[in-house]
Amino acid sequence: MDVESVRWLGSEDGQLVLARATGLDEPDPLKAHAALERACPGTPSELLAVALTQAELRVRAVDKFGALAASMYFTPDGLEQATRLPVATHRAARLSVFGASTVVDLGCGIGGDLVAFARAGLTAAGVDLDPVRAAVAEANLASLGLPGAVGAADALEVDIRPFDVAFADPARRSGRGRTFSPDAWTPPWSFVESLLAGDACVKTAPGIPHELVPVGVEAEWVSDHGEVKEAALWGGRLATAARRATVIEGGGLATLTEEDDPGAGVIPLGRFLYEPDGAVIRAGLVTAVAAGVRGGLLDRHIAYVTADESFRSPFARSYEVLETLPFREKQLRAALHERGVGRLTIKKRGVDVVPDELRKRLALKGDNEATIVLTRVDGQGTCLLVRPF
Repeated sequence: MDVESVRWLGSEDGQLVLARATGLDEPDPLKAHAALERACPGTPSELLAVALTQAELRVRAVDKFGALAASMYFTPDGLEQATRLPVATHRAARLSVFGASTVVDLGCGIGGDLVAFARAGLTAAGVDLDPVRAAVAEANLASLGLPGAVGAADALEVDIRPFDVAFADPARRSGRGRTFSPDAWTPPWSFVESLLAGDACVKTAPGIPHELVPVGVEAEWVSDHGEVKEAALWGGRLATAARRATVIEGGGLATLTEEDDPGAGVIPLGRFLYEPDGAVIRAGLVTAVAAGVRGGLLDRHIAYVTADESFRSPFARSYEVLETLPFREKQLRAALHERGVGRLTIKKRGVDVVPDELRKRLALKGDNEATIVLTRVDGQGTCLLVRPF
């Protein structure tokens, strides 16, 4: 797709073709193209392909953008790299609470964060090095009836001084695929550090090492419905903690920082087991969850928490410990057969087990369903039969 085809999609003719492409129920690409050609005679073949691609991308985008996806435009890589709407909405809300009224998005991609900023009432401007992504971002704001300005430009050359906050989502891909070296990001880590010296937010991968985070910058790990999506770095006056875990679920969110973490030690297995959310683990706040359920750790090096009290926490999945089963495979198979287990969920941490392979080897038959946790308890391999609640 090029800039001209993006503009064509927004035209009256483009909208008509896109609507017909969206209405097709034909999984075979060649047959779908032929059907659209019959429905839209005279439309160039390359534009029919653009419309069909957009229709497909809109379906895939529902997972990230919900109902908005039906009115948005995408490129394949732009959709893959775009922030999920609930996460972007949370970020925009933080900027609003901070008191920002203007924000510049340096590397806006297809405009996912720009959309969230504008929906939050912020005056937003975006730039992207790729003219096609910039055109798509501009089209998305227009399609959703949102204000904002977008242009094709190098983030390194943008004057950010007129804006209250700068936001950046550095590209973490090179010509050879995904890169894990911050110096290979676009823009590079040196630019990120300069931004974070002021009021700025930078989106990074969840696996960013703690030691890479500059002193005085807040690192916030964010999960959406149990999946860790990003680590956001907050600089300048936007930093309100050192480490934060934010969990988005349903219509709300919960957040935890190092101030909520008095620490916790290893204790004997209790009646209940808690599996901290991935954002909590990435943020190094597992002991904060332990303190919150008045419990402790099963093992100092494993992110499982145990307690004798029953809690429901937004920061962890909760399980009742029913009994301890044999850890060795042969004896475990016998124990599960004895209990009539045919459907088995296997959770594991800290042990060298591949759940799908183990499930096949167990060859279970029965009418009952069960969940087991394979882990270490104070250094010893252990299998726990648990019940989620």
